[in-house]
Amino acid sequence: MMRTFFALVILFLFILSPLIAGDSIPENGVVNGTASNDTSSLRKENTFADMIDHALEKEFNETDELADVKDHGSFNNSVAEQQAVLETVARVKPKKNETKDEKSFQFHDVFNLDNENRPEETPTLIDSKDNVFIMSNPKSKFPILQLDLRFISDLVVVIVSATCGGIAFACVGQPVITGYLLAGSLIGPGGFSFVSEMVQVETVAQFGVIFLLFALGLEFSVVKIRVVRAVAVFGGLLQILLFMCLCGITALLCGGEASEGVFVGVFLSMSSTAVVLKFLMEKNSINTLYGQVTVGTLILQDCAVGLLFALLPILGGTSGALQGMVSMTKLLVVLVIFLSILSILSRTLIPRLLKLMISLSSQTNELYQLASVAFCLLVAWSSDKLGLSLELGSFAAGLMISTTDLAQHTLEQVEPIRNFFAALFLASIGMLIHVQFLWNHIDILVAAVILVIIIKTIVFSLVVRGFGYNNKTSLLVGMSLAQIGEFAFVLLSRASNLKLIEGKLYMLLLGTTALSLVTTPLLFKLIPAVVHLGVLLRWFSPDSTYEIRGESLRADSAKHISLMVHSSHDS
Repeated sequence: MMRTFFALVILFLFILSPLIAGDSIPENGVVNGTASNDTSSLRKENTFADMIDHALEKEFNETDELADVKDHGSFNNSVAEQQAVLETVARVKPKKNETKDEKSFQFHDVFNLDNENRPEETPTLIDSKDNVFIMSNPKSKFPILQLDLRFISDLVVVIVSATCGGIAFACVGQPVITGYLLAGSLIGPGGFSFVSEMVQVETVAQFGVIFLLFALGLEFSVVKIRVVRAVAVFGGLLQILLFMCLCGITALLCGGEASEGVFVGVFLSMSSTAVVLKFLMEKNSINTLYGQVTVGTLILQDCAVGLLFALLPILGGTSGALQGMVSMTKLLVVLVIFLSILSILSRTLIPRLLKLMISLSSQTNELYQLASVAFCLLVAWSSDKLGLSLELGSFAAGLMISTTDLAQHTLEQVEPIRNFFAALFLASIGMLIHVQFLWNHIDILVAAVILVIIIKTIVFSLVVRGFGYNNKTSLLVGMSLAQIGEFAFVLLSRASNLKLIEGKLYMLLLGTTALSLVTTPLLFKLIPAVVHLGVLLRWFSPDSTYEIRGESLRADSAKHISLMVHSSHDS
């Protein structure tokens, strides 16, 4: 109210100011030179723009209270509170003195923003170890809209390349996942280096795993998972322990460190949740027996991620065994409490919330879709903050909604988002694959991948067979989980920082993981042929081949029947 009154007073004074100024001048207009100049200066100072400028300067002072707020993340405070150390960095400036005649055209320049007409780009810093940092929050007096055009350019390149790769492989009858992975390898640092902000792209692409597992939770049948929970939980833990023991004993027999061998066992026990789920969804094999066992094992692996992270410092010698056991026990307690709370909410609050969103989204599904995505991200974020994993939280979020009547409707709303981010994630995984490195060491890496596939298939098949499942289901589960998961990249980085493994072993495991992800689509293509061979060798029953080939047809028929039932109920 007072500010409005103040503005009206300024406006009133502005209207009267010309009259007051006019009365001060004699009628004959005869004044000396000094008086004339003073009058002219007075008139300039009493203009409307000048008065408004003085009022705004008084109202919005540049040194107001917003600037006086203590920023704990500032340079001086961070150093004073010993939250940071001083280090020399170089600030990269774009070359502006280079003429068009002097600069030859390069194909790589098409994907760069180094042109004369671009807006001011986000600053880049490089430290003494050649780590590149992108300025995320440039200091400014006033809040302004800031764009990272290089990040936008990188996203465009990744999305377009993934689309082209998927189209190319779909045209030749191959899985589109292979196209996504190879497209990413071509545009990444190991290819043509079209993408400059790897961390930002990979962070956004992580939403692909989140929404994949969220959609999986929506499609997941709690009744069916109860049937396979023994092999999923106990079998999953057993295979992790088997790999740790086998690799640890092998390392000792070969004269190596037992800790390195145990880490390799942990490393090999992980399978690719995103890639396997994508294939199972494409083949409509989620609801098959081997699909349920495979998914249950993958979920167990995601649950064990936090425990494996707690194990690494023990293997690296940076923490004692007692401290590691305490950390793992805490994680188990947190996991049980977290799942218990989610179970209670899924029976009480979630159904009411979804019904409210449906009632508010009677004309458009925009609000319901946004609420579903927000719920998924909130549960995933909570899981991550508790020391668990984003994957576990997103799957649990889908599982909570799957118990309601709106699971199918939610899945229909989330599917387009899932497909987009899944393609983005697979392309970002491809960017970690260095084509030149794979080509230079193709012989040893191919041998390593073949060995990994054989060993993992045998171990997983034996574990599943030990729980009473037939040969066909055991072999299909083993082949489905025979690759090394994308999470192995994170485990490798952590183990390298802890000095748990040497550089040579790091490069071998890195290349093996990359090549196993590339060959996974081929492995899935071989499943029908392997089943047919098993029938010929009388390992499986004669109808096994027809079961594999008819999974897609049966799933489509079941979906069609379900739609007919729903439509008859609606009518």
